[in-house]
Amino acid sequence: MSLNSAGHVVQSVKLFAGNNISDNCRKDSVFVDFVGLCGSRTFKKNGSRRRVGSGVNSNGIAQRNYFPGLVGSNKSWGSSIKSVLDLERVNIGSKEQSSDPKPKVANLEDILSERGACGVGFIANLDNKASHEIVSDALTALGCMEHRGGCGADNDSGDGSGLMTSIPWDLFNNWANEQGIGAFDQLHTGVGMMFLPKDEDLRKEAQSVILKIFNQEGLQVLGWRQVPVDESVVGHYARETMPNIQQVFVQIDKEENIDDIERELFICRKLIERLASSETWGNDLYFCSLSNQTIVYKGMLRSEVLGRFYYDLQNKLYKSPLAIYHRRYSTNTTPRWPLAQPMRFLGHNGEINTIQGNLNWMQSRETSLKSPVWRGRENELRPFGNPKASDSANLDAAAELLIRSGRTPEEALMLLVPEAYKNHPTLLIKYPEAVDFYDYYKGQMEAWDGPALLLFSDGKTVGACLDRNGLRPARYWRTSDNVVYVASEVGVVPMDESKVIMKGRLGPGMMIAVDLPTGQVFENTEVKKRVASLNPYGKWVKENLRSLKPANFLSSTVLDNETILRRQQGYGYSSEDVQMVIESMASQGKEPTFCMGDDIPLAVLSKRPHMLYDYFKQRFAQVTNPAIDPLREGLVMSLEVNLGKRRNILEVGPENASQVILSNPVLNEGELEALLKDPYLKTQVLPTFFNIRKGIKGSLEKTLNKLCEAADEAVRNGSQLLVLSDRSDELEATRPAIPILLAVGAVHQHLIQNGLRMQASIVADTAQCFSTHQFACLIGYGASAICPYLALETCRQWRLSTKTVNLMRTGKMPTVTIEQAQKNFCKAVRSGLLKILSKMGISLLSSYCGAQIFEVYGLGQEIIDIAFAGSVSKIGGLTLDELARESLSFWVKAFSEDTAKRLENFGFIQFRPGGEYHGNNPEMSKLLHKAVRQKSESAYTVYQQHLANRPVNVLRDLFELKSDRSPISVGKVEPASSIVKRFCTGGMSLGAISRETHEAIAIAMNRLGGKSNSGEGGEDPIRWSPLTDVVDGYSPTLPHLKGLQNGDTATSAIKQVASGRFGVTPTFLANADQLEIKIAQGAKPGEGGQLPGKKVSAYIARLRNSKPGVPLISPPPHHDIYSIEDLAQLIYDLHQVNPRAKVSVKLVAEAGIGTVASGVSKGNADIIQISGHDGGTGASPVSSIKHAGGPWELGLTETHQTLISNGLRERVILRVDGGFKSGFDVLMAAVMGADEYGFGSVAMIATGCVMARICHTNNCPVGVASQREELRARFPGLPGDLVNYFLYVAEEVRGVLAQLGYEKLDDIIGHTDLLKPRDVSLTKTQHLDLSYILSNVGLPKWSSSKIRSQEVHTNGPVLDDTLLADEEIANAIENETVVNKSAKIYNVDRAVCGRIAGVIAKKYGDTGFAGQLNITFTGSAGQSFGCFLTPGMNIRLVGEANDYVGKGMAGGEIVVSPVENTGFIPEEATIVGNTCLYGATGGQVFIRGKAGERFAVRNSLAEAVVEGTGDHCCEYMTGGCIVILGKVGRNVAAGMTGGLAYILDEDDTLIPKVCFDTFSLFEAILISA
Repeated sequence: MSLNSAGHVVQSVKLFAGNNISDNCRKDSVFVDFVGLCGSRTFKKNGSRRRVGSGVNSNGIAQRNYFPGLVGSNKSWGSSIKSVLDLERVNIGSKEQSSDPKPKVANLEDILSERGACGVGFIANLDNKASHEIVSDALTALGCMEHRGGCGADNDSGDGSGLMTSIPWDLFNNWANEQGIGAFDQLHTGVGMMFLPKDEDLRKEAQSVILKIFNQEGLQVLGWRQVPVDESVVGHYARETMPNIQQVFVQIDKEENIDDIERELFICRKLIERLASSETWGNDLYFCSLSNQTIVYKGMLRSEVLGRFYYDLQNKLYKSPLAIYHRRYSTNTTPRWPLAQPMRFLGHNGEINTIQGNLNWMQSRETSLKSPVWRGRENELRPFGNPKASDSANLDAAAELLIRSGRTPEEALMLLVPEAYKNHPTLLIKYPEAVDFYDYYKGQMEAWDGPALLLFSDGKTVGACLDRNGLRPARYWRTSDNVVYVASEVGVVPMDESKVIMKGRLGPGMMIAVDLPTGQVFENTEVKKRVASLNPYGKWVKENLRSLKPANFLSSTVLDNETILRRQQGYGYSSEDVQMVIESMASQGKEPTFCMGDDIPLAVLSKRPHMLYDYFKQRFAQVTNPAIDPLREGLVMSLEVNLGKRRNILEVGPENASQVILSNPVLNEGELEALLKDPYLKTQVLPTFFNIRKGIKGSLEKTLNKLCEAADEAVRNGSQLLVLSDRSDELEATRPAIPILLAVGAVHQHLIQNGLRMQASIVADTAQCFSTHQFACLIGYGASAICPYLALETCRQWRLSTKTVNLMRTGKMPTVTIEQAQKNFCKAVRSGLLKILSKMGISLLSSYCGAQIFEVYGLGQEIIDIAFAGSVSKIGGLTLDELARESLSFWVKAFSEDTAKRLENFGFIQFRPGGEYHGNNPEMSKLLHKAVRQKSESAYTVYQQHLANRPVNVLRDLFELKSDRSPISVGKVEPASSIVKRFCTGGMSLGAISRETHEAIAIAMNRLGGKSNSGEGGEDPIRWSPLTDVVDGYSPTLPHLKGLQNGDTATSAIKQVASGRFGVTPTFLANADQLEIKIAQGAKPGEGGQLPGKKVSAYIARLRNSKPGVPLISPPPHHDIYSIEDLAQLIYDLHQVNPRAKVSVKLVAEAGIGTVASGVSKGNADIIQISGHDGGTGASPVSSIKHAGGPWELGLTETHQTLISNGLRERVILRVDGGFKSGFDVLMAAVMGADEYGFGSVAMIATGCVMARICHTNNCPVGVASQREELRARFPGLPGDLVNYFLYVAEEVRGVLAQLGYEKLDDIIGHTDLLKPRDVSLTKTQHLDLSYILSNVGLPKWSSSKIRSQEVHTNGPVLDDTLLADEEIANAIENETVVNKSAKIYNVDRAVCGRIAGVIAKKYGDTGFAGQLNITFTGSAGQSFGCFLTPGMNIRLVGEANDYVGKGMAGGEIVVSPVENTGFIPEEATIVGNTCLYGATGGQVFIRGKAGERFAVRNSLAEAVVEGTGDHCCEYMTGGCIVILGKVGRNVAAGMTGGLAYILDEDDTLIPKVCFDTFSLFEAILISA
């Protein structure tokens, strides 16, 4: 399918001119051709391709001078743009906003359906001079941001674009005069820009409601204006949902003050929205803006169409001194007109990760918000949020409320999106006042946390700010004619560089603001100082905010051993929990590590009782937002939490600071006691036990209701702290403890719904909490702190036990005191919490609290509604009574006479006979070994039978296949040789597994025509050629393997690009059949990989460009994937370097994955892989293996069906993996919609793995997962064993297809009608709801085989193709000669030189090219300039560049310098973007100017000179040399394990910025001035 789908860029802005054309003519001959994102199936092969600067056309005239003519030209901008569009169009229905005026608890389903990222910018005239040029420049900039947006399945309906400007009074007065209304009184007139129902009758109804409210409020409606538009430029789907667009003009005579006029218009809008919400057309009415100052023109349009759609924007009377522009990339492909941006105040590029919590807390505030400016009308402003709107719309609403209540825009954004102000040396020097401001507000407003570039304006101020992590690019520049520009990219507006007097970038947490009335530009320090000086925040904080002093840990046990044992039994502990989790944390101060993934049944499917927490899976960031790195970038994170009443946020005063601050949420007994005694908190303890004397039925529900009523009463009586406690001197058999998570959730939800939640905090005093996941659950559902008293008592008991004392005495265990053991436990919990927050991209515990970042597997709606409202529970499950019964099954153990004298081992982590069932068990592996080694069909049948008879282990075990067809003979079914081509093996890295295993798997898959996966870590080039020297199964080329054949190839068809970039070189990429971007891993989604130092042998170190023996840690995020448009860019880069390789993106199943996959598809991926939570791993924290990610059955179903609904399914191959063991699994995945099938752990078992589950120790007994030579010598596997296994699986598939009456897999893929629920009785509940998996929204238009055989998606015409077509360059590559060339470059030219590098690497390898390409570019380069460069390529850029310069370069030279005669000082200007030299393995870079954040991250060999950098430079560096001749940001050299950095430190500010605690071999040479 050679669709140039949504990842395609705006590829060409071209002007054809020659010196036989006059200058006047040339100026008008603008021809702009945006193929890009919404590209076409075919590209014109005429003279429209641009040429290199030195190339000539047929008349011998130099070409490629495109952009002059857009500058300052008042020609109709829109008409100069031509779009090449050719895609099948689809029509998808969509609903607009909620009609319920009072929002219920925020629902995760609503939130997940709307996610996105974008390109944004603003232009402002400092003289406050309105002009049409500002508007036309903004439209030009929007056009150059097209690649940062997305398109629908019709490739024509944009995800949204828009413009916010001052109100163009000249235009409107001209219209008013024509209408006979007369010119407007600008001070007293408000303008509403509205989307109205299309239907004329409904529109009149809507207008009458609007009139009614305006009249009621005493406002006079002066007139309605139908906004003139050109419908012909709107995409098919966007036209289907296009509203009627009108403007309303109203006069406000009763107010004289602009702020009061704006408030009156705000109240009117709120009243109209409330009245409309009960009408059938309520969802079709939307105010883009209603203001006396600003107006928003927006729509579901591609950016380059916006100016043609709205005729007003082409009118020279449309003048404004400011313009904010925005291009949206919604991962949901059914975006809506109202969700285009800018919003009413903000243009937001990013993702708010804490949105569910933010919405719940905003709703909780509704009763307490009061301000005299509203004159008692606060109730009319509700609701404050709308879960059905996007995160951006809700952040905008929160900012709007604060600004309309009297805050400045800068203050509102500092309050909502605070910077990481702790551990910030620069802040403490430049604007220490801000610390008091942030401390004051921290306990009152939870941060809206997540990556964000926010542009804002109220008409008087225009500005921009960046999130605390700086995860969105933001560049700014100022010209001598007093215009300021801020944009996601440089080069979006044609610019005379000699006029530029300042260039910079926004760093993490920074803000820039322009005060239009005075013309002043305030940079970060001034903005923060002004806002922080408005009130005496420091004095208020000092006098009112109380810190909880740390209390000593107890030095002896409180209970005797027998009592401790009975409590542990009653509260649900197992021996694994105590020995592997609690004791491990107490002795080492960190979470235990384990391996091989989670292969036990989901809690709801298990026959054994589980604690309630086990029904919850942590959510994690993938694609739409990045995970954070808690290890290397922990300086932006905080576990601080405030306790006590949160007062009225609209009023400032000293009493608001009256709270208690905790450094972290883990309390010991002494700290809890101190809180109980705090005179201001008036703490109330609420016991959490339920009474079963009258039977279980209804008992839990009755007690929960009573608990909520008691909480309600306590808060109304002035208590500011509720302690929910399951502590009791004596346990009673008939009064079991309520699961503490249920109790916390129920009280939290009850207080929210009764408007009391801001009045008090919740603390859990509980025995039922000992692992990091459990702490996270309690905090996520509303607890501010936890005292884990039984876990602490267990730590004390362990330290005092004879066994521990002896181990410490003999030196077999490090000696720790009893206090240290408890400190270690708490430290491990804190580290684990940071990791759990970070995997969702959340920095602050205060934002995580109540944010419900979980999904639920196995609890029914009754439980969800009472305690976890808004969480997703797709498969239903337990009722309250069933949950009570499960809790009781633990409780009775504490009272039974024959209770064992030791804790039971449930076998949830490690397999043990008699314990929980494990999918990968010793019997299974023995049967499989027998079948593949003996090549025995009957032995495979026994293996099949073993799997068929297993207990219900995974969701697919609840189904069986049915068919209404008659069986056919197996001979008629497609052959096994065809089926095995759909099989792939998992991404297991060479390093995690041995060379023998890795190569045996690759050879087997190549024999079959399937695909093996390199995993992270590169590949030895010796494996890329077929073997020709095999004798008796042995080859001198690969002497460590046996069972070889001539013609075998050990190359991995799929080569992985992961966050560590280990081994990723141009040659590695150029030799791939497929390239896989690993976003997440099933066993530990949201986290990076880790290879222990003892597994980094000399061979592994060579392949990874690192040092032997030094541990290798992959950062959790990809540093070039902080958003969906960044992923689209990496896909673009990989298609650029190897246009023959399909690009796959590996995701992990979670609720909302369909939305994410839609975005990935629009990003131009060829393949999407969905991994289940049960995937294997070489090493991972136990809580990650157990508690993150979802079953692939749900992830695959959601992905397949969402893609079909959005018309995107044909664009991508769907691959699925996670726990596959047999043909049954393949068939189930096929029926649910998958085209290809991945096998991980089972492939290792087939080659000899015995599931010892000690991969992380390097001691694998059969050499499968060890780098030790003597163990590798024991490796028993042959490639033929794996070949046999896959052929048996394929034959099993054939047999079932024959029984069902189908001839090929194609015929059943996506046919969920072949599924029927099995008649199986589960131990815990009969209330599972499987309808989601059984549902069907239709089938793809193409067969699976056609989808799989389509061409690789292309990048469309690119500058590199033009360069490669140049005879001199082609000759230089072919004959290794020298060539000099020059060319112009624009920001839409992305990954330039990447394709040339790929051609050279494929032909000569990474170091073999002896020629020289000297190419000079002039202009603003797009992203990834000079990516994957090879030796012999010397690239010079005169101008500036965006993000990722020199990404993955292996050699050559890049020089970036500004143009001559600039108006700014080059060394003070930022001229390249973020994340330059990411993963570079060689070459040199020289930059005359500064770079952005994360310079040289994961650089392993490149050398660079730069004039200054942002935060995190040299992060994770393993080699190379970086010279920085200027200022650096924070966190220098975090995780740096090799290489050199020379940093010029002229003012002695460097040392506090260096991250000394996380690197080992960093060498900083400070040069004093």
